[in-house]
Amino acid sequence: MSSPATAPPAPNNLKRIVAASLIGTTIEWYDFFLYGSAAALVFNKLFFPGSDPLVGTLLSFLTYAVGFAARPIGALVFGHYGDRLGRKKLLVLSLLLMGGATFAIGLLPTHATIGTAAPVLLTVLRLVQGFALGGEWGGAVLLVSEHGDARRRGFWASWPQTGAPAGQLLATGVLSFLTAVLSDAAFGSWGWRIPFLLSGVLVMVGLWIRLSVDESPVFKEALAQAEARKAADAGAVEKMPLVAVLRHHWRDVLIAMGARMAENISYYVITAFILVYATTSAGVSRQTALNAVLIASAVHFAVIPAWGALSDRVGRRPVYLVGAVGIGLWMFPFFSLIDTGGFGNLILAVTVGLVLHGAMYAPQAAFFSEMFATRMRYSGASIGAQFASVAAGAPAPLIATALLADYGDSTPIALYVIAASLLTIVAVGVAKETRHRDLAGMDTGAEVAARAARTEDAGVR
Repeated sequence: MSSPATAPPAPNNLKRIVAASLIGTTIEWYDFFLYGSAAALVFNKLFFPGSDPLVGTLLSFLTYAVGFAARPIGALVFGHYGDRLGRKKLLVLSLLLMGGATFAIGLLPTHATIGTAAPVLLTVLRLVQGFALGGEWGGAVLLVSEHGDARRRGFWASWPQTGAPAGQLLATGVLSFLTAVLSDAAFGSWGWRIPFLLSGVLVMVGLWIRLSVDESPVFKEALAQAEARKAADAGAVEKMPLVAVLRHHWRDVLIAMGARMAENISYYVITAFILVYATTSAGVSRQTALNAVLIASAVHFAVIPAWGALSDRVGRRPVYLVGAVGIGLWMFPFFSLIDTGGFGNLILAVTVGLVLHGAMYAPQAAFFSEMFATRMRYSGASIGAQFASVAAGAPAPLIATALLADYGDSTPIALYVIAASLLTIVAVGVAKETRHRDLAGMDTGAEVAARAARTEDAGVR
């Protein structure tokens, strides 16, 4: 018999929850990826002029990486308050912060107008973007995971994950359209601002949808249980979520971080660094590279729910391992296909790469949610995911660009991604399968007390 917290919700209500999470993550990723594409295409000239073109690209990717550095801070802050106050309030705040920062980038004066203040302001706004995204991901996937039918949690929780390719699709589509209709001079002068300013409209739509959904029933039940325990024991003090995560779930945090290595690094090599590699080493035009990423992102969006559904049938770990092994094996063919310069080969390289990436990314939402108890789930999932991004996604375009500059060849870059794949294979290989876990059942008072007792006993011994 299902408990009220885990009973399947009404289909219309669940679809509204999924839509609210998806629209929010799409906007957040649109903003984040838009910056990455602009960093590869125009920011080197607008904010770091006077440098060698490849050095300018490295500097623009450095500001891109700064956004990742702020994501763990966002994970800590949003995770703490999300576990204390609820998922919904924090998701509204993250959307406002991200959208506001992106809109402000569209209004930012360039180096030619205000000198060195321009890259400084750009970096500050990038920090705000990273801080907001650090809190967005955990809340969005938990809102769906904790509302959804446990038997199809992998499928439903994978929909917020489609926000990444949807945001990539939207950002790349807008940039591709603008580069097609505008001259290089017009795009570099004012056209690049349009996609950033559009974020303001998207945020209004996202807020309207996100404000209409209810708080997670699993969280409300866990909060009620915590209040009851506090009332029964007036002297009891609830531990901070971060302290509880590090005490009871440190192993799960490390597994989540390791699981993200191949997923995060491969994604930014395939979607961001390719705009540098294809245009500088393979002689492909900027428009052609953007179009290839655009087509592949559409396929990526379609396959993520399919991988999520498969994880409900065979488990999170097997699907994740297929992606990790596959992406490592694909790296040498990936660069070989791009080196031909053919548009069809470019599409094939990026599409297969993103399909394999989807096998890791789709089950990740349910997998990470199922690792942690409810009153520390936002903190645990966010910390595991976002701290890994500092070591994985943040430096990936920088490392790949530096390797290309030093060696002039794709082999070191392929080996770099393969090494990340091996780390992920080890992390997921030692993890426990989680698909049968009851998210509400993990948080009964008896279970939390038993977990604490086991930890204390181990410390005594």
